[in-house]
This record gives sequence, structure tokens and C-alpha cells, in this order.
Amino acid sequence: MSIDGGGAAVVVDDDGYDRSKEVKDFDDSKIGVKGLVDSGITSIPRFFVHPPESLPSISGPTTQSPISHDDHRIPIVDLSSVNSDCRSIIVDQINEASRTWGFFQIINHDISLDVIDRTISSIKAFNEQPTEIKSKYYTRDMERGVGFASNFDLFRSKAASWRDSLQLRMGPTPPDFDLIPEICRRELIEWDQQITRLGETLMGILCEGLGLKTDRLKEMTCLEGRTLASHYYPYCPQPDLTVGTKRHTDPGVLTVLLQDQIGGLQVKLGEDWVEVKPLAGALVINIGDILRVEQYYKDTKF
Repeated sequence: MSIDGGGAAVVVDDDGYDRSKEVKDFDDSKIGVKGLVDSGITSIPRFFVHPPESLPSISGPTTQSPISHDDHRIPIVDLSSVNSDCRSIIVDQINEASRTWGFFQIINHDISLDVIDRTISSIKAFNEQPTEIKSKYYTRDMERGVGFASNFDLFRSKAASWRDSLQLRMGPTPPDFDLIPEICRRELIEWDQQITRLGETLMGILCEGLGLKTDRLKEMTCLEGRTLASHYYPYCPQPDLTVGTKRHTDPGVLTVLLQDQIGGLQVKLGEDWVEVKPLAGALVINIGDILRVEQYYKDTKF
């Protein structure tokens, strides 16, 4: 049943479960999902439980389960010749992958393995600090450009995801660098610098694939708004009841995604969920909703 809580709807189930209170208590504690694990829980809080129909099946290749056959691997594009006479081949490969999949992996992108490893290690180190240290950064207010919380949509979602996230708004106005946790500050600033250069290269290629001049997206300031989101997925005592990240599309122009070697990332092709197996040194590129719209209007004949 619903109870009017002075302008806000508070939902209390017939069994007396008050989800709003449990969510608020969890958020007020500022311990995050990792803090729950560190406390020794053996079952997950109810608001993390997802309905069975939204969970991936593990019983074999159906429309709800991940498939990983050789003919269902997302394309891998080698950027080593991007500034050579072979650029047109790379443009065609990325254009085809973007239209067919909306995803592709890139290799030989000039971001070293050392930078990649240090970025991942620094995020891991931040999340594995004692709760009393991390809680100083716990906030949902991104006004200052830095936020650390469990599920930024915690109070809006029907079911929470099993993860903690550190988010930085790097552009157009970067945050005060002193607000970035010192344990990962240098690594994340360096990562943003590297990704900005790579993003300009990729957007140029995507423009050429759409038949636009190379700098079109840059002129539209699509490189200026940059958000760095790092997600940490701790051990879960009941992994069959929840997910690390819900199915979604990304709202921007493109996402450069760095995954570790553990795996778990899936993308949708038609009605199938396809596992994106980690490839050492590779980055996953996700075409965002804004570019999808641009692509649609370029392809549609009126």
C-alpha cells in the first residue's frame, strides 16, 4: 500500500517492508556496497533484488542468455594505421561496426598498458580503503564535479545494482583537482588527457563515416562535455539475485570503456546478449544515443 508522506510517496508492502526507509538508511550510512560486504553480510538487502525476468539466464544460449560464438564477437579494429593511407579502411570498419553493433573494440590506440593498469589499480585501491576514509567523498551532489556513491539512481530505480561508483565531471569545466581522491588523482587526470586525444581521433573517424567533415563533432563541442565514471563491483553473497549494471543505453556521443580481465560485460545484438570477452590492452567503444540519432537522420530518406 502507499502512504502519503507529506508530499512524497512512501511505499510499504503488505508484509511491512518499507523500501524507502531501507534505501535512505543505506545511503545515510555512506558505506556503499563494499561497506556492506565488509560488514559480513550473508544476504543482500531487499532493494538490491531484481525481478527474475530482468536477470540474465545461465541455462544456455537463449534470447536472454549471453552467447560467445566466434561469429558473434563484437568487431575489433586496429588503429595502428589510422594516420596512413589505410585510414579509409579503418573508417569503413568503424562505420560498419557502429551501424551494425553500436559497439567495437579498438587495439593499438596509443594508450599504453602501463597507463591502463595504473588506472584500474588506482580505482581498486580507492574502493578498498577503509569506509571511514571513503565516506568523506560520499555524495550525490555533482555540483563540485566529483561524486562517490552507490547507484547514482538509487532513489529512482526499481532495483539497485551491486556496485559503487566514483564519478568525475572532467569537462567543459574540470573539478578542483584537490577534490579528487589523492589515491587515484594523478592516474585519473592522466587517463582523461589520454582519452581526450583518443576521443578526438574516434570522433573524426565517425564523422568521415557519416560523410561529414572530420572536425564536425568537435565543432559542435562534443569533445568538451566529458564524464569519467569508474565502477567497482565487490563480492556478492547472492549473485543470482542482482546485477552489477542494469541493461541500458548511454546518452552521450560515445563511451570509451575500459574493462578489467574478469569479464562480465554483455552487449545486445538483435535479441541476443553477447559476451564481450576481455582483450588485453583493448578498449570497448559504445556509440551513444546522440550519435545514433545523427546516424538515423543521415540514413533516412524523406
